[in-house]
Amino acid sequence: ICSHRYLSRSAGCFSLLNPKALLHGSLVSPSLGAAIINGKYVNAVPLYRLEQEFQRYGLQITKQNMANWCICLAEEYLSILYDYLHKELYSYHVIQADETPVLVNRDGRKAGAKSWMWVYRSGHLYQEQQIVLYEYQQTRNASHPREFLKGYNGICVTDGYQVYHTLEKELEELTIAGCWVHCRRRFDEALKLIPKSYQKESNAFLLMKQIQAIYREEGKLNDLSSEERLKQRQAVIKPLVDAFFAYLKTITVSKKDKFGDAVGYARNQEKYLRVFLTDGDVPIDNNASERAIRGLCIGKKNWMFHNTANGASASAMVYSISETAKLNDLRPYYYFRYILAELPKRSDENGNIDPAKLDDLMPWSSALPDAC
Repeated sequence: ICSHRYLSRSAGCFSLLNPKALLHGSLVSPSLGAAIINGKYVNAVPLYRLEQEFQRYGLQITKQNMANWCICLAEEYLSILYDYLHKELYSYHVIQADETPVLVNRDGRKAGAKSWMWVYRSGHLYQEQQIVLYEYQQTRNASHPREFLKGYNGICVTDGYQVYHTLEKELEELTIAGCWVHCRRRFDEALKLIPKSYQKESNAFLLMKQIQAIYREEGKLNDLSSEERLKQRQAVIKPLVDAFFAYLKTITVSKKDKFGDAVGYARNQEKYLRVFLTDGDVPIDNNASERAIRGLCIGKKNWMFHNTANGASASAMVYSISETAKLNDLRPYYYFRYILAELPKRSDENGNIDPAKLDDLMPWSSALPDAC
Protein backbone atom coordinates (compact mmCIF):
# COMPACT_ATOMS: atom_id res chain seq x y z
CA ILE A 1 0.00 0.00 0.00
CA CYS A 2 1.33 3.43 -0.88
CA SER A 3 1.80 5.46 2.27
CA HIS A 4 2.51 8.83 0.62
CA ARG A 5 0.31 10.45 -1.99
CA TYR A 6 0.68 13.80 -3.73
CA LEU A 7 -1.73 15.73 -5.87
CA SER A 8 -0.65 17.45 -9.08
CA ARG A 9 -3.20 19.60 -10.87
CA SER A 10 -1.74 18.76 -14.28
CA ALA A 11 -1.15 15.07 -13.78
CA GLY A 12 -3.67 13.81 -11.24
CA CYS A 13 -3.01 11.76 -8.11
CA PHE A 14 0.14 9.68 -7.89
CA SER A 15 2.28 7.85 -5.36
CA LEU A 16 6.06 7.78 -5.01
CA LEU A 17 6.36 4.55 -3.09
CA ASN A 18 5.96 1.29 -4.98
CA PRO A 19 6.05 -2.20 -3.42
CA LYS A 20 7.84 -3.56 -6.51
CA ALA A 21 10.10 -1.11 -8.29
CA LEU A 22 9.23 -0.54 -11.93
CA LEU A 23 12.78 0.39 -12.85
CA HIS A 24 15.90 -0.73 -11.04
CA GLY A 25 17.24 1.99 -8.74
CA SER A 26 14.38 4.37 -9.53
CA LEU A 27 11.60 5.87 -7.42
CA VAL A 28 9.15 5.93 -10.33
CA SER A 29 5.93 4.09 -9.51
CA PRO A 30 3.04 3.08 -11.79
CA SER A 31 1.00 6.10 -10.75
CA LEU A 32 3.89 8.56 -11.08
CA GLY A 33 4.91 7.11 -14.43
CA ALA A 34 1.32 7.26 -15.61
CA ALA A 35 1.01 10.87 -14.45
CA ILE A 36 4.10 11.92 -16.43
CA ILE A 37 2.99 10.01 -19.53
CA ASN A 38 -0.51 11.46 -19.28
CA GLY A 39 0.87 14.96 -18.87
CA LYS A 40 3.21 14.87 -21.85
CA TYR A 41 1.62 12.48 -24.32
CA VAL A 42 -2.08 12.96 -23.65
CA ASN A 43 -2.24 16.60 -22.54
CA ALA A 44 0.80 17.82 -24.54
CA VAL A 45 2.50 19.39 -21.50
CA PRO A 46 6.28 19.72 -22.03
CA LEU A 47 8.43 18.04 -19.39
CA TYR A 48 9.94 21.33 -18.20
CA ARG A 49 6.44 22.50 -17.28
CA LEU A 50 5.73 19.25 -15.46
CA GLU A 51 9.00 19.80 -13.59
CA GLN A 52 7.76 23.26 -12.56
CA GLU A 53 4.42 21.80 -11.47
CA PHE A 54 6.09 19.20 -9.29
CA GLN A 55 8.26 21.90 -7.72
CA ARG A 56 5.15 23.77 -6.60
CA TYR A 57 4.40 20.76 -4.41
CA GLY A 58 7.94 20.43 -3.11
CA LEU A 59 8.92 17.58 -5.42
CA GLN A 60 12.31 17.76 -7.12
CA ILE A 61 11.73 15.68 -10.25
CA THR A 62 13.82 16.93 -13.14
CA LYS A 63 12.79 16.82 -16.77
CA GLN A 64 15.89 14.71 -17.45
CA ASN A 65 14.70 12.09 -14.97
CA MET A 66 11.21 12.14 -16.46
CA ALA A 67 12.56 11.78 -19.99
CA ASN A 68 14.74 8.82 -18.94
CA TRP A 69 11.81 7.20 -17.13
CA CYS A 70 9.59 7.51 -20.21
CA ILE A 71 12.25 5.92 -22.40
CA CYS A 72 12.91 3.09 -19.96
CA LEU A 73 9.22 2.39 -19.32
CA ALA A 74 8.59 2.30 -23.05
CA GLU A 75 11.51 -0.02 -23.77
CA GLU A 76 10.95 -2.36 -20.82
CA TYR A 77 7.16 -2.56 -20.67
CA LEU A 78 5.21 -0.69 -23.32
CA SER A 79 7.23 -2.26 -26.13
CA ILE A 80 5.71 -5.62 -25.16
CA LEU A 81 2.18 -4.28 -25.64
CA TYR A 82 3.29 -2.49 -28.81
CA ASP A 83 4.56 -5.72 -30.39
CA TYR A 84 1.36 -7.50 -29.38
CA LEU A 85 -0.78 -4.78 -30.98
CA HIS A 86 1.39 -4.88 -34.12
CA LYS A 87 0.55 -8.58 -34.54
CA GLU A 88 -3.12 -7.85 -33.82
CA LEU A 89 -3.17 -5.19 -36.53
CA TYR A 90 -2.38 -7.85 -39.12
CA SER A 91 -5.73 -9.51 -38.40
CA TYR A 92 -7.63 -6.51 -39.83
CA HIS A 93 -8.63 -6.79 -43.47
CA VAL A 94 -8.42 -2.99 -43.83
CA ILE A 95 -5.83 -0.71 -42.24
CA GLN A 96 -4.81 2.93 -42.82
CA ALA A 97 -1.43 4.66 -42.92
CA ASP A 98 0.03 8.16 -42.88
CA GLU A 99 3.19 9.96 -41.80
CA THR A 100 4.20 13.31 -40.33
CA PRO A 101 7.60 15.05 -39.94
CA VAL A 102 9.34 15.41 -36.56
CA LEU A 103 12.62 16.93 -35.47
CA VAL A 104 15.23 14.99 -33.49
CA ASN A 105 18.11 16.96 -32.00
CA ARG A 106 20.78 14.27 -31.83
CA ASP A 107 20.42 11.40 -34.28
CA GLY A 108 23.84 11.41 -35.93
CA ARG A 109 22.84 13.81 -38.70
CA LYS A 110 23.10 17.55 -39.23
CA ALA A 111 20.98 19.71 -36.95
CA GLY A 112 17.51 20.30 -38.32
CA ALA A 113 17.41 17.10 -40.42
CA LYS A 114 13.82 15.97 -40.85
CA SER A 115 12.68 12.68 -39.35
CA TRP A 116 9.29 10.99 -39.60
CA MET A 117 6.59 9.44 -37.50
CA TRP A 118 4.69 6.85 -39.47
CA VAL A 119 1.23 5.93 -38.22
CA TYR A 120 -0.74 2.78 -38.95
CA ARG A 121 -4.23 2.15 -37.66
CA SER A 122 -7.06 -0.31 -38.00
CA GLY A 123 -9.68 0.60 -40.60
CA HIS A 124 -11.94 3.40 -39.40
CA LEU A 125 -15.10 1.44 -40.15
CA TYR A 126 -14.12 -1.20 -37.58
CA GLN A 127 -15.53 0.54 -34.52
CA GLU A 128 -14.53 -2.13 -31.99
CA GLN A 129 -11.01 -2.99 -30.87
CA GLN A 130 -9.36 -0.09 -32.67
CA ILE A 131 -5.57 0.11 -32.89
CA VAL A 132 -3.17 2.97 -33.63
CA LEU A 133 0.57 2.38 -33.93
CA TYR A 134 3.30 4.99 -34.41
CA GLU A 135 6.75 4.17 -35.71
CA TYR A 136 9.72 6.55 -35.66
CA GLN A 137 12.09 6.50 -38.64
CA GLN A 138 14.76 8.89 -39.90
CA THR A 139 13.45 8.88 -43.47
CA ARG A 140 10.27 8.64 -45.50
CA ASN A 141 11.45 5.94 -47.87
CA ALA A 142 9.74 2.68 -48.81
CA SER A 143 11.89 0.44 -46.63
CA HIS A 144 9.99 1.42 -43.48
CA PRO A 145 6.40 0.51 -44.46
CA ARG A 146 7.85 -2.46 -46.37
CA GLU A 147 9.23 -3.83 -43.11
CA PHE A 148 6.28 -2.79 -40.93
CA LEU A 149 3.72 -4.34 -43.29
CA LYS A 150 5.77 -7.42 -44.17
CA GLY A 151 3.38 -10.35 -44.33
CA TYR A 152 0.25 -8.22 -44.14
CA ASN A 153 -2.59 -9.44 -46.35
CA GLY A 154 -5.29 -6.85 -46.97
CA ILE A 155 -6.09 -3.28 -47.98
CA CYS A 156 -4.22 -0.19 -46.78
CA VAL A 157 -5.81 3.27 -47.18
CA THR A 158 -3.26 6.03 -47.80
CA ASP A 159 -2.82 9.38 -49.48
CA GLY A 160 -1.19 9.58 -52.91
CA TYR A 161 2.37 9.09 -51.66
CA GLN A 162 4.19 7.00 -54.27
CA VAL A 163 5.96 4.82 -51.71
CA TYR A 164 2.74 2.93 -50.97
CA HIS A 165 2.08 2.35 -54.67
CA THR A 166 5.59 0.95 -55.01
CA LEU A 167 4.86 -1.48 -52.17
CA GLU A 168 1.64 -2.61 -53.84
CA LYS A 169 3.63 -3.60 -56.92
CA GLU A 170 6.09 -5.54 -54.77
CA LEU A 171 3.63 -7.26 -52.44
CA GLU A 172 1.00 -9.33 -54.17
CA GLU A 173 -1.15 -9.60 -51.05
CA LEU A 174 -1.30 -5.80 -50.47
CA THR A 175 -3.92 -3.52 -52.06
CA ILE A 176 -3.65 0.27 -51.74
CA ALA A 177 -6.80 2.41 -51.51
CA GLY A 178 -6.77 6.16 -52.14
CA CYS A 179 -8.08 9.11 -50.16
CA TRP A 180 -10.89 11.28 -51.52
CA VAL A 181 -10.14 14.04 -49.01
CA HIS A 182 -6.73 14.60 -50.58
CA CYS A 183 -8.41 14.74 -53.98
CA ARG A 184 -11.03 17.20 -52.75
CA ARG A 185 -8.45 19.48 -51.10
CA ARG A 186 -6.66 20.04 -54.36
CA PHE A 187 -9.83 21.12 -56.15
CA ASP A 188 -10.79 23.29 -53.19
CA GLU A 189 -7.39 25.03 -53.31
CA ALA A 190 -7.82 25.62 -57.04
CA LEU A 191 -11.34 26.97 -56.58
CA LYS A 192 -10.21 29.50 -53.96
CA LEU A 193 -7.85 31.08 -56.49
CA ILE A 194 -10.77 31.96 -58.78
CA PRO A 195 -12.59 35.25 -58.10
CA LYS A 196 -15.89 34.51 -56.31
CA SER A 197 -17.97 36.04 -59.08
CA TYR A 198 -16.58 33.46 -61.54
CA GLN A 199 -16.34 30.40 -59.32
CA LYS A 200 -19.72 28.87 -60.20
CA GLU A 201 -18.83 28.93 -63.90
CA SER A 202 -15.57 27.04 -63.39
CA ASN A 203 -14.71 23.40 -63.90
CA ALA A 204 -13.24 23.37 -60.40
CA PHE A 205 -16.65 24.28 -58.97
CA LEU A 206 -18.42 21.58 -60.94
CA LEU A 207 -15.92 18.92 -59.90
CA MET A 208 -16.18 20.02 -56.27
CA LYS A 209 -19.97 19.65 -56.46
CA GLN A 210 -19.53 16.14 -57.83
CA ILE A 211 -17.22 15.19 -54.98
CA GLN A 212 -19.68 16.70 -52.50
CA ALA A 213 -22.43 14.52 -53.99
CA ILE A 214 -20.23 11.43 -53.53
CA TYR A 215 -19.62 12.34 -49.88
CA ARG A 216 -23.29 13.15 -49.28
CA GLU A 217 -24.33 9.67 -50.40
CA GLU A 218 -21.47 8.00 -48.53
CA GLY A 219 -22.53 9.79 -45.35
CA LYS A 220 -25.89 8.01 -45.47
CA LEU A 221 -24.18 4.62 -45.18
CA ASN A 222 -22.43 5.02 -41.83
CA ASP A 223 -24.76 2.76 -39.87
CA LEU A 224 -25.02 -0.01 -42.45
CA SER A 225 -23.29 -3.37 -42.36
CA SER A 226 -20.31 -3.89 -44.62
CA GLU A 227 -22.43 -5.93 -47.04
CA GLU A 228 -25.22 -3.36 -47.22
CA ARG A 229 -22.74 -0.50 -47.56
CA LEU A 230 -21.11 -2.22 -50.51
CA LYS A 231 -24.48 -2.74 -52.22
CA GLN A 232 -25.38 0.94 -51.82
CA ARG A 233 -21.97 2.06 -53.00
CA GLN A 234 -22.33 -0.01 -56.15
CA ALA A 235 -25.90 1.12 -56.81
CA VAL A 236 -25.69 4.81 -55.88
CA ILE A 237 -22.10 6.02 -55.49
CA LYS A 238 -20.37 4.17 -58.32
CA PRO A 239 -22.37 6.04 -61.02
CA LEU A 240 -21.32 9.33 -59.37
CA VAL A 241 -17.67 8.28 -59.36
CA ASP A 242 -17.94 7.13 -62.98
CA ALA A 243 -19.37 10.52 -63.95
CA PHE A 244 -16.62 12.35 -62.08
CA PHE A 245 -13.80 10.55 -63.88
CA ALA A 246 -15.60 10.68 -67.24
CA TYR A 247 -15.81 14.46 -66.93
CA LEU A 248 -12.13 14.69 -65.93
CA LYS A 249 -11.18 13.07 -69.22
CA THR A 250 -12.87 15.87 -71.18
CA ILE A 251 -10.84 18.65 -69.56
CA THR A 252 -7.67 20.14 -71.00
CA VAL A 253 -5.46 21.71 -68.33
CA SER A 254 -2.06 23.20 -67.72
CA LYS A 255 0.12 21.29 -65.25
CA LYS A 256 1.56 24.58 -64.03
CA ASP A 257 -1.45 25.78 -62.02
CA LYS A 258 -3.43 24.53 -59.04
CA PHE A 259 -6.34 23.28 -61.11
CA GLY A 260 -4.05 21.37 -63.44
CA ASP A 261 -2.38 19.83 -60.40
CA ALA A 262 -5.77 18.78 -59.01
CA VAL A 263 -6.89 17.22 -62.27
CA GLY A 264 -3.56 15.43 -62.70
CA TYR A 265 -3.72 14.07 -59.16
CA ALA A 266 -7.28 12.76 -59.60
CA ARG A 267 -6.46 11.12 -62.93
CA ASN A 268 -3.32 9.46 -61.56
CA GLN A 269 -5.13 8.27 -58.46
CA GLU A 270 -8.26 6.90 -60.17
CA LYS A 271 -7.33 3.26 -59.61
CA TYR A 272 -6.85 3.86 -55.89
CA LEU A 273 -9.81 6.20 -55.46
CA ARG A 274 -12.11 3.48 -56.80
CA VAL A 275 -11.06 0.78 -54.31
CA PHE A 276 -13.64 1.80 -51.69
CA LEU A 277 -16.35 0.89 -54.23
CA THR A 278 -15.22 -2.75 -54.15
CA ASP A 279 -15.24 -3.39 -50.39
CA GLY A 280 -17.69 -2.21 -47.74
CA ASP A 281 -14.98 -2.12 -45.05
CA VAL A 282 -12.81 0.42 -46.89
CA PRO A 283 -13.36 4.04 -45.79
CA ILE A 284 -13.73 6.69 -48.48
CA ASP A 285 -10.77 8.68 -47.15
CA ASN A 286 -7.82 8.60 -44.78
CA ASN A 287 -9.11 11.20 -42.32
CA ALA A 288 -8.97 8.71 -39.46
CA SER A 289 -5.18 8.42 -39.84
CA GLU A 290 -4.83 12.19 -39.79
CA ARG A 291 -6.90 12.32 -36.61
CA ALA A 292 -4.68 9.62 -35.10
CA ILE A 293 -1.63 11.84 -35.68
CA ARG A 294 -3.27 14.93 -34.20
CA GLY A 295 -2.13 14.22 -30.63
CA LEU A 296 1.50 14.16 -31.75
CA CYS A 297 1.05 17.27 -33.89
CA ILE A 298 -0.38 19.21 -30.94
CA GLY A 299 2.39 17.96 -28.70
CA LYS A 300 5.25 18.87 -31.01
CA LYS A 301 4.01 22.46 -31.19
CA ASN A 302 4.71 22.64 -27.45
CA TRP A 303 7.89 20.61 -27.06
CA MET A 304 9.19 21.30 -30.60
CA PHE A 305 11.57 18.33 -30.96
CA HIS A 306 12.81 15.04 -29.52
CA ASN A 307 16.25 15.21 -28.00
CA THR A 308 17.44 11.78 -29.15
CA ALA A 309 16.43 8.99 -31.52
CA ASN A 310 15.82 6.73 -28.51
CA GLY A 311 13.45 9.34 -27.13
CA ALA A 312 11.61 9.54 -30.46
CA SER A 313 11.25 5.75 -30.62
CA ALA A 314 9.98 5.67 -27.04
CA SER A 315 7.50 8.43 -27.84
CA ALA A 316 6.22 6.39 -30.77
CA MET A 317 5.45 3.51 -28.41
CA VAL A 318 3.83 5.71 -25.77
CA TYR A 319 1.69 7.57 -28.32
CA SER A 320 0.63 4.21 -29.76
CA ILE A 321 -0.68 2.99 -26.41
CA SER A 322 -2.29 6.32 -25.46
CA GLU A 323 -4.03 6.87 -28.81
CA THR A 324 -5.22 3.25 -28.87
CA ALA A 325 -6.56 3.66 -25.33
CA LYS A 326 -8.46 6.82 -26.30
CA LEU A 327 -9.97 5.20 -29.39
CA ASN A 328 -11.27 2.40 -27.17
CA ASP A 329 -12.88 4.91 -24.77
CA LEU A 330 -10.39 4.41 -21.95
CA ARG A 331 -9.02 7.06 -19.61
CA PRO A 332 -5.31 7.01 -20.45
CA TYR A 333 -3.95 7.92 -17.00
CA TYR A 334 -5.79 5.08 -15.28
CA TYR A 335 -4.99 2.66 -18.08
CA PHE A 336 -1.25 3.43 -17.95
CA ARG A 337 -1.29 3.21 -14.16
CA TYR A 338 -2.93 -0.20 -14.35
CA ILE A 339 -0.69 -1.75 -17.00
CA LEU A 340 2.47 -0.38 -15.37
CA ALA A 341 1.37 -2.02 -12.13
CA GLU A 342 0.44 -5.30 -13.80
CA LEU A 343 3.26 -5.90 -16.25
CA PRO A 344 6.04 -6.30 -13.64
CA LYS A 345 3.93 -8.94 -11.87
CA ARG A 346 3.82 -10.99 -15.07
CA SER A 347 7.54 -11.00 -15.77
CA ASP A 348 9.68 -14.03 -15.00
CA GLU A 349 13.01 -14.00 -13.16
CA ASN A 350 14.73 -12.83 -16.35
CA GLY A 351 12.30 -9.96 -16.86
CA ASN A 352 10.52 -11.60 -19.81
CA ILE A 353 6.75 -11.51 -20.21
CA ASP A 354 4.82 -14.22 -22.01
CA PRO A 355 2.62 -12.56 -24.72
CA ALA A 356 -0.08 -15.10 -23.88
CA LYS A 357 -0.51 -13.26 -20.58
CA LEU A 358 -1.39 -9.97 -22.25
CA ASP A 359 -4.94 -10.60 -23.51
CA ASP A 360 -6.61 -9.16 -20.41
CA LEU A 361 -4.46 -5.99 -20.62
CA MET A 362 -5.61 -5.04 -24.09
CA PRO A 363 -7.52 -1.71 -24.29
CA TRP A 364 -10.72 -3.56 -25.22
CA SER A 365 -10.51 -6.24 -22.53
CA SER A 366 -13.58 -6.63 -20.32
CA ALA A 367 -11.20 -7.59 -17.50
CA LEU A 368 -9.82 -4.04 -17.15
CA PRO A 369 -10.79 -2.23 -13.92
CA ASP A 370 -13.79 0.07 -14.12
CA ALA A 371 -11.52 3.05 -13.42
CA CYS A 372 -9.85 2.59 -16.81
